[in-house]
Amino acid sequence: MEDLLRGALKKAKRKHLLKMVITSIIVVLILLPVIYKTGNYFAAKSSNRLHEQLFLQHRIMEPNIQIDSQVTSNSSMFGGSMVTNRSKNINGYLVQWSTLTSSYGWVRNQIDFNELIPGSHWSNTKFYMYDKQTKQKVARFYHPSIRNYHDGVQNELKALGQMENQVAEVAISFDKPYTFQEIQTKIPDNLNMVWLYMTSPIVDESKGPAGMQIFGFDSSHAPQEAYTTFIDSLKKYDQRADHKTIQDYLKRNQNKQLNEVKILGVMLTGQTQNFKALENQDFIRGASVGVTAQMVPYIKPDK
Repeated sequence: MEDLLRGALKKAKRKHLLKMVITSIIVVLILLPVIYKTGNYFAAKSSNRLHEQLFLQHRIMEPNIQIDSQVTSNSSMFGGSMVTNRSKNINGYLVQWSTLTSSYGWVRNQIDFNELIPGSHWSNTKFYMYDKQTKQKVARFYHPSIRNYHDGVQNELKALGQMENQVAEVAISFDKPYTFQEIQTKIPDNLNMVWLYMTSPIVDESKGPAGMQIFGFDSSHAPQEAYTTFIDSLKKYDQRADHKTIQDYLKRNQNKQLNEVKILGVMLTGQTQNFKALENQDFIRGASVGVTAQMVPYIKPDK
């Protein structure tokens, strides 16, 4: 009797175990598509957010740098990478700029700041910043309220004038803030105003580069509309309203038109000989040459 009871119990246990296994398999088969679909939903949402963040960053913080393409890579339901191909337009000559490889996941995104931050080259005679991938020189802006820079305020216009048959970009920093209308009267018509330097933190630059963030916008087309977009982009970039420089700027200028605000500098592009008209001009505090390119007969410069 005991043997029969023991056998029945074992049989019932096996049957119950088999039932649990089958139920578990069915649950897993049902949940897998749900988990996959949910994972892809959150991954796609993060991917779109990173895509927008990168374009926003370039609208307000990357002088004369354009995004040529931006594609996802190594994507999965948990996240992936985003590759951003960039270039500079130097008076009609497109020059390669560093490629960013940023990452995204369900919880957070990581922009490739390692490549966004330029490298620094020091020697006994010269200091300059450069793009880490292309090794091209990065043009610097000088804030009019920062009196002392560790290597002084440079004006490279005369050296630029010695270069023949080339195009260049130059970051022009003013001795004081000027209005857009005032700038238009000071800049020769044969140079392109491609980016306006509007604001940046006032920091100590006397002991070395402080990694100062600069804010501005592309002014090459419809400047007033571009300025309105710039204000909207600043608000979107600092949604938490905890970036002092941005909030101070918005407090002073968000309800003004472009012609009512002050500008700290401008990025210019053009043929090197056209920059000679700016040499020894009093309104220029500093002039920093960035990318240069040799002209060729089959590409006509913009100006």
